[in-house]
Amino acid sequence: MKYIIFVTLLWLEVGSLQAQDSTAVRRDSSRAPAAEPKSSDDDLLASLSDSTDKQELLPHKMIFTQRVFWGPKGLLRSMKVAPLTPEGRAKELKVRRTMLGMHQIGGFVTLAGFIAQGLLGAKLYNAKGQEYTDTKKWHERTATYINIAYGTTLALSLTTPPPVVGARKGFTTIKLHKYLAIVHLTGMVTTNILAHMIQSNPELKPYHRAAAYTTFGAYAASIVSLTF
Repeated sequence: MKYIIFVTLLWLEVGSLQAQDSTAVRRDSSRAPAAEPKSSDDDLLASLSDSTDKQELLPHKMIFTQRVFWGPKGLLRSMKVAPLTPEGRAKELKVRRTMLGMHQIGGFVTLAGFIAQGLLGAKLYNAKGQEYTDTKKWHERTATYINIAYGTTLALSLTTPPPVVGARKGFTTIKLHKYLAIVHLTGMVTTNILAHMIQSNPELKPYHRAAAYTTFGAYAASIVSLTF
């Protein structure tokens, strides 16, 4: 069941590459002079409140999880929790900003877990006797912590309200972040599978370690891509 959940998350993350890109937005060109500088987030919220065209309130492409909750016929629309109106979308953009901020914080929390897990894993490979037993216990606890933190951080990204417009054209740090996410999510799945297979197949330890290091490297790079 755990593997099915991870594979499902991987499929959703791949889908996100074609759906949304960033929180950056732009005004409709028909409403502003060509020489006008980029609008701030507050300007965007104000422009949404003045909009009357419902077709422009949502991007054409959304990932599955966003469509389920925030789509034109999504769960929150049907329950009238989040009506699809210019005022409602303005509030959703504020929610999106908050959720993505929490996503970034969760990324650093998870990264700290990866570092601790790496140190424990290196110690575990050379430990013996009681030291091995104690280290293995902490290694397993840290793995549980990482899986929870990683899953929560990913869920925050996948369920945020959609942006006003779709992805920017060309290469961006957001796209790099998401390409790296595919790598580290795949690595998470592989690392977890191999971790459960090592008990009966000790010869898989080098592959488990390689998958873990690859996952950490891709994850750290994805954090750096948005931070600097």
